[in-house]
Amino acid sequence: MVQVEFLGPIQKEPLKLDITNLNELAKILQQDESMREWLENSAVAINDTLVSSRDVELKDGDRVALLPPVCGG
Repeated sequence: MVQVEFLGPIQKEPLKLDITNLNELAKILQQDESMREWLENSAVAINDTLVSSRDVELKDGDRVALLPPVCGG
């Protein structure tokens, strides 16, 4: 199982999913209307390392975090 966490202003509880890559996660999250915009604009980290490809292989116990853009001063 993979733990999926939603950081910052994304108001969603963590999920535990049986997935093998980020493409599978995107398909699941796109079914949730409120997540579609976040998927387009968020960075993704696997085990605290930013990734840019959805083809990265996920292993049991991995932690995926969606990091929405933020602004600060």
